[in-house]
Amino acid sequence: QLQASGGGLVQAGGSLRLSCAVSGGTFNSYGMGWFRQAPGKEREFVSGIRRSGSDTLRPIYGDSVEGRFTISRDDAKNTAYLQMNDLEPEDTAVYFCAADPRGYGRPWFSSYAFWGQGTLVTVSS
Repeated sequence: QLQASGGGLVQAGGSLRLSCAVSGGTFNSYGMGWFRQAPGKEREFVSGIRRSGSDTLRPIYGDSVEGRFTISRDDAKNTAYLQMNDLEPEDTAVYFCAADPRGYGRPWFSSYAFWGQGTLVTVSS
């Protein structure tokens, strides 16, 4: 089970940190990802990170958030995070976290078997 939290209303230029708490599974073996869906738009990949112990933990990011967002994980807390800085009105969306049991955290929906319920981020101009 995945529980996303941390969304809210923020002004443009502000920051938020989203959390994704995972229970009932082996968190340290999962790749973790964040996706978002704005009203009237398709779900979009935001960021992904591999399982711990991978050859590389270097995360990947969607083009629209590269340099502003940072994904991380804390295996001791079974939690993944998305630090969002310099937020823009275009970042307004429902943000979903997801777990990839194969451990890769790639940018494709089909890689993820488990999804959280989403948390709403609203950025005002």
